[in-house]
Parts: sequence; structure tokens; C-alpha cells
Amino acid sequence: MAEITYYTREGIEKLKQELHELCTEGRAQIAKAIAEARDKGDLSENAEYDAAKEAQGHHESKISKLKNVLANARIIDESKLDTSKVLALSIVKIKNTTNGAEMTYQLVPESEADLKTGKISIKSPIAQGLLGKSVGDKVEVSIPAGKVTFEIVEISR
Repeated sequence: MAEITYYTREGIEKLKQELHELCTEGRAQIAKAIAEARDKGDLSENAEYDAAKEAQGHHESKISKLKNVLANARIIDESKLDTSKVLALSIVKIKNTTNGAEMTYQLVPESEADLKTGKISIKSPIAQGLLGKSVGDKVEVSIPAGKVTFEIVEISR
């Protein structure tokens, strides 16, 4: 059985858009490449044709995987999130107890993580340490630089 994954509404829309592009423009480009290679003569000795057919197989595999991901994807209803504790999609303001630095992160599905915009994967060490905790809780997190203690300052959605 495939693993159910959770996404924001925007994340699902990005996946649907990617699938649409693969099924329309992507397939059209591959069909064109196969037709051009076929026009070059004997298929038994045509490396370009073989390469185009192989690319088609990879493309169809990608479409199949994306359809499977979408079939097992669930949208997280942000309006029903409990802000008394850290959950997926929570926006969490934390303070490093050693140096006093404050950071704000949103915990998102792995496929939507983007550190530049403050979105960290729910599977990251920091997110794993924060899940289920409340404002005022202190958590010790193991990161590549060692163990760091954070205090949860604020939780919102």
C-alpha cells in the first residue's frame, strides 16, 4: 500500500500542474522526437530512435509516479489546526537558548520545504523536536553542529 502524504492546497496544485504539463507538452515533445528519429531511416540501427523511445519510457514512469502521489495525497485543513501545540503547517517562533537568536519556521511536507522562505520539512530534526510541544516548552534538538536547545516562543498557523 502506498504511503499517504499530506500537502497544503498550494502543494497539491503544483503537483497537478506538473502532471498536466507532463501529460500535454511533455508527451507532445517526445512524440515529435520519435517521429523525427523514425524519419531518419532504418530503425534497427537508429540510436536516436532508441534514445527517444527510452526517454518516452522514463517520461511515462514519471507520470505514473506523480499520479500515484496525487492518489495518496491529502490536503491539510489549515482552519482546523490547533495552535496550542506544534503540528504540521504550524508557524513556530523559536529562540536559541544559548545565543538568544529567534527564528520563525513553518513546518511543511518534505516536498514543500524551502529554507529561504522559512519552510522546513516536517521530517527535519528541528521539526521532529518541536512536534507536539507548546509555547514555553524547551526542546533539545540534535543538528549537525551538535545539540541545541530551543524555547518555543509562539505558535500560529
